[in-house]
Amino acid sequence: MDKDKFIAMDPNILLSMVNMKLRDFYSSLDDLCDDMGIIKSELEEKLESIDYKYDKERNQFK
Repeated sequence: MDKDKFIAMDPNILLSMVNMKLRDFYSSLDDLCDDMGIIKSELEEKLESIDYKYDKERNQFK
């Protein structure tokens, strides 16, 4: 998926997709962002807009 479309998604759908990718394919948020060419701070800001923050220990947004 194009990184711009990924970031432009509805934040609730984005949350679901990111957590699935973190669970199934990536050991960290940094790995996901590096692989997908996503700016980590943009992703975190988008998901913080719906009150979700990255939990490093659980490797998911909560």
